[in-house]
Amino acid sequence: MALERALRIEDSDGVYAAVIEAHEGLSLEQSAALNARLVLLLANHIGDGAVVREALAKARASLPR
Repeated sequence: MALERALRIEDSDGVYAAVIEAHEGLSLEQSAALNARLVLLLANHIGDGAVVREALAKARASLPR
């Protein structure tokens, strides 16, 4: 399975809003912990370690240096 990068979420704006809302009222530490838990849950859902590693590499490479 290859990493799918095309937009596949029907209500992408709604999902984005839900992610932002989930972080409301959290400290920086709590927000980071929520992100880590979310990544692990979604990685498990994907179920393909190579795809998860590819996604991590692309996400990391997209950060400003």
